[in-house]
Amino acid sequence: MDYIVIEVNARLSRSSALASKATGYPLAAVAAKLALGIELPDVINSVTKGTTACFEPSLDYVVVKMPRWDLSKFNMVSHKIGSVMKSVGEVMAIGRSFQEAFQKAIRMADTSYTGFDEDLCPHVGLEAIKEDIVNPTPKRIFSICKAFKMGCTVAEVHAWSKIDAWFLEKLKDIVNLATFVEAEHKNNLNSMTRSTLWELKALGFSDEQIASRIQSTHQAVRARRKACGVVPFVKQIDTVAGEFPADTNANYLYLTYNASFDDITPASSPIAVLGSGVYRIGSSVEFDFCGVMALRNLRDLGYETVMINSNPETVSTDYDESGRLYFEELSLERVMDICEKENPAGVVISVGGQLSQNLALPLEAMGVKVLGTSPKDIDNAEDRSKFSALCDTHNVDQPAWSSLTSFAEATEFCKKVGYPVLIRPSYVLSGSAMNVVWREEDLVNLLKQAAAVSKEYPVVISKYHDNSIELDVDVVANDGELLTWAISQHLENAGVHSGDATMVLPPLLPKEDLFRLKAATVALAKALNVKGPMNVQYLKLPDGSLKVIEANVRCSRSVPFVSKSTGVDFSYKMTQVLTSTLLPAADRPAIAAVDMRDLVLPHISIKAPMFSYVRLAGADPILGVEMSSTGEVGCFGHDFDEVFLKAMLCSGFKMPKKTVFLTVETASLRDAFFESARTMAAKYELYATPDTARHLSEHGVACGVLHPPKSSATPNYSEAIKKGLLHMVVSLRDETLDWELKTADQSAVTNGYLIRRSAIDFAVPLFTNLQIARHIAR
Repeated sequence: MDYIVIEVNARLSRSSALASKATGYPLAAVAAKLALGIELPDVINSVTKGTTACFEPSLDYVVVKMPRWDLSKFNMVSHKIGSVMKSVGEVMAIGRSFQEAFQKAIRMADTSYTGFDEDLCPHVGLEAIKEDIVNPTPKRIFSICKAFKMGCTVAEVHAWSKIDAWFLEKLKDIVNLATFVEAEHKNNLNSMTRSTLWELKALGFSDEQIASRIQSTHQAVRARRKACGVVPFVKQIDTVAGEFPADTNANYLYLTYNASFDDITPASSPIAVLGSGVYRIGSSVEFDFCGVMALRNLRDLGYETVMINSNPETVSTDYDESGRLYFEELSLERVMDICEKENPAGVVISVGGQLSQNLALPLEAMGVKVLGTSPKDIDNAEDRSKFSALCDTHNVDQPAWSSLTSFAEATEFCKKVGYPVLIRPSYVLSGSAMNVVWREEDLVNLLKQAAAVSKEYPVVISKYHDNSIELDVDVVANDGELLTWAISQHLENAGVHSGDATMVLPPLLPKEDLFRLKAATVALAKALNVKGPMNVQYLKLPDGSLKVIEANVRCSRSVPFVSKSTGVDFSYKMTQVLTSTLLPAADRPAIAAVDMRDLVLPHISIKAPMFSYVRLAGADPILGVEMSSTGEVGCFGHDFDEVFLKAMLCSGFKMPKKTVFLTVETASLRDAFFESARTMAAKYELYATPDTARHLSEHGVACGVLHPPKSSATPNYSEAIKKGLLHMVVSLRDETLDWELKTADQSAVTNGYLIRRSAIDFAVPLFTNLQIARHIAR
């Protein structure tokens, strides 16, 4: 076999963190010491505490890194994967067989997946499956599974995929065992022997995965295997594969069924913290910040800590951040396995985003103490129907709502309150399957989508109020009493997900509005008996009324922003409250509140989103109630315009040199943007689509005309962008047609899509939101 060098980067790379965590050998730390002139034999191995860094790491385990794609969140995007990076995160799974680590990685990358299962393949016929294997998409691996299930050979799949036959043989072993179990043990769990259970678990099958194969439940499978003595063992990453004795306090751990004894003894009633798992749209480093701060605060308060997480990109998976690090799945099965090994005094679920929050009720049902707000009260906030009913009970104003019971009732409700309406599933992150419905003909499709995402919980429909201001309130409460709080305002009107919104703190609202927001938040905190963090989102309608949208009884993605903007450590207050729940109510210490009314900020803070559309070929760069950003920036300053411009520049905006192109699809938007267009015309040459140009000209603003590329008229704006003649684009669409945009494919592109996509492809600054475009013009 020949090896060919592609490129060399004389720096640490994206894979350096992965390699460091896969081996326990901290490349960056060693490199820094070498740069300081320390010799390699003098650098002590931080895991063994006895050997030095000149020993090459040895592994007695297998590591599988698997990427996470979120392409389904984008319409018109190409799902083909290749030399351009499209993933938004990755996981690292550790096992003692390739199959064990591989199936772990699949579940880590997406908790809705049970493992290497053919049911996850979206194709039916062999030709479509072959096409997916030859020209890969994120579902390729499941197409390989289905191909094996349909009888294809390793040689055939190798010819299509070019994947090494060794890996394919191992994957086929998984399919063969699954097929055998289905045939021999369907509807008969008790016929499954100890040796069969060991074989399944050694190849990485989860309890839920086994249950689905034999028509049982994961609870029954767990009980059966434990009765047979089939439990995982704790193994240690020591960098030397046991060739040298590791430090007895070494804390870098994983679970495997390919072992016969534990490497460690349990800690003394530690507190377990659940991390946020794989980075994905909606859950990124913001939640890892919360997890890391919780670990550090717990340590400062004198508690032993255990971190459970699977993401090699995070600080929380640095093995020196916690007393013990389990590089493991954030599934109910695996968290329970660890809890049974470690016997924690309590588990923190409120810092890991929605993934760990969803384990609240199941963990409590299995006897685990969940620290902070009770799982029952968490459910009252997460279940859309229960939360709406709670708001009615406690006189907290909210948009008119109805819990979905039938399509007929949904249609009747929508006619009663009038379109647009908002469809909201329960227990979801980043607005998954949340949609604004403007027309009855779109209602049935969107309801089906929401019900599919939130199968176990109700879908709620509520009146959608456009032209409203959206606000986020982050708090830490103790038995419903606020200890600290912060209010952030979205610059975009309601309809843009908070993760995609540009947010300002302090808000640009009169004090009486802030008092009303706090009063409503206090009412909700008391109603939910909040013990720890909570985030509440509100609308301020054009008539001045305030209405609650939702409450999340956990850390939100805005906690790092408000903590750094205010200088108030929200995480420390939260940790004080969480640990107080370990004590009987009568013995809990008083926790001092921070009077935020006396807090005078010397600056204005703005958080702006970052998007990855340039890497997502074909994706339509429009914003809505489902999140699509992949990062954010934060900026401080003394003047709003200064900070706003800083935030735009930090997020990639470049000031236009000479020309600005406008395309505004509705008459109401043209009226709303007219003064901003006049301001732009004083400094830049304006060009616009025919309708927009006509409106501007009729009101005395000089403007050139560029035609859509589908028109035979010239010149057209796509060509102008390609030639570098346009330096900024403002594209304001008719949002009532968003469902058509979301369901369109490349054969039905609109003129609006063509201009937006051209701007992305040719790196021209693009603004698609009225409020942000107005601020830019100013």
